[in-house]
Amino acid sequence: MSHFAVVAPPYPSHFQALQALAGELVERGHRVSFFHQPAAQRWLSDPRIGFVAVGHGRLADDHLDQTLRLAAIPSGPMHLRRLIDQLASTGAMLCACLPEALAAQQVDAMLCDQMEPAGALAAEVAGIPWISIACALPINREPGIPLPVMPFDYGQSRFKRRLYRGSTEVFDWLMQPLGRVLRQACREHGLVEREGLHDWLSPLAQISQTVPSFDFPRQALPAHFHAVGPLRVAAQQDAADWPLDPARPLVFASLGTLQGHRFELFSKISQACQTLDVQLLIAHCGGLDHAQQAQLRQQGATFVTDFAPQQWAVRRADVVISHGGLNTVLDAIAAATPLLVMPIAFDQPGVAARVAYHRLGVALSRRASVSAIRSALAHLLREPLPRLTALQRELATAGGVAKAADIVEAALRSQQPILAENSPCITT
Repeated sequence: MSHFAVVAPPYPSHFQALQALAGELVERGHRVSFFHQPAAQRWLSDPRIGFVAVGHGRLADDHLDQTLRLAAIPSGPMHLRRLIDQLASTGAMLCACLPEALAAQQVDAMLCDQMEPAGALAAEVAGIPWISIACALPINREPGIPLPVMPFDYGQSRFKRRLYRGSTEVFDWLMQPLGRVLRQACREHGLVEREGLHDWLSPLAQISQTVPSFDFPRQALPAHFHAVGPLRVAAQQDAADWPLDPARPLVFASLGTLQGHRFELFSKISQACQTLDVQLLIAHCGGLDHAQQAQLRQQGATFVTDFAPQQWAVRRADVVISHGGLNTVLDAIAAATPLLVMPIAFDQPGVAARVAYHRLGVALSRRASVSAIRSALAHLLREPLPRLTALQRELATAGGVAKAADIVEAALRSQQPILAENSPCITT
């Protein structure tokens, strides 16, 4: 039995995916513990998985709540700068506290979210192997591919490539606070200085929730990059008990845990559905009050709830409206349900661009008008999307959480790069 440490950004979607992988490893006889600030334990629901609190007194008691509030409203330069500063302070705490905690807990290997480089840094300091996990879109950089956080479509014209390069330079400039933290930690621990998220990816194995056919055409992924599809617990969700009309299409709208407060966007969606002969199920994840929910029903929503069984909802729906969270989008693709993606932050613009590029649905601005939303829904309800079925088959055979656990065990056992089967991009 080995002891695995998990380090990830303290966001529900990241913890959810990694908890699924952790649970699979526990089933195989291993011990798994998440390491983070005390408040992050709220995102764990599996009692078999351990949690080691680190950084006591280094961050304010409400630090995580502040970060979540900033993440929920990331637009605007001041909000974005404050969010990056929060991420940098979290990274500094982890860089300072993780190495000692890993030693005290006798950790054998680490599972490090690509978006939290402090985990990989701590693993290197501790001299233990680590595996990189891409819970969001992979951050592996490649000429001719825009960063996941960018909204650009794919192209190889001179203009497009200049656009990708320029936007990457802007991103790196914005991320300087975190870069300074990482460089300083490298100096303190005698490591080669690195500052970008992409500089801390595992040399043994990198695991992604996506599949190749969902990404833009890549040519330079490392040979030890494994696209295994969604990391999910294989649990059958019960059908919900809303009195759905089987004769009318169902639209399911969810903006995720952090964005469920966006009443104005839900309002436009409701008004768009009111003039179509459809049922609308809204799941706001606890972000709306009773008065707002009642108003949405008056504007056209058929059902408004805090949470809906998501895998059931995307299977039952004829169209899914999403903010572009990767978990929701992959669930919809797995159900072959067309998507209307209205991205807000993080890698959501990149997810939306890939949905549009592969004709899995339609991407709209979150500021789109009621008329534009109505037109997009009418199009998706009317036109077949054959690419959805092909990608659904690819997801079904990608391997998921079981394959990810196989790769993790193989990497720990061999301490050598675990090469992907039939990898189309073989680089080192």
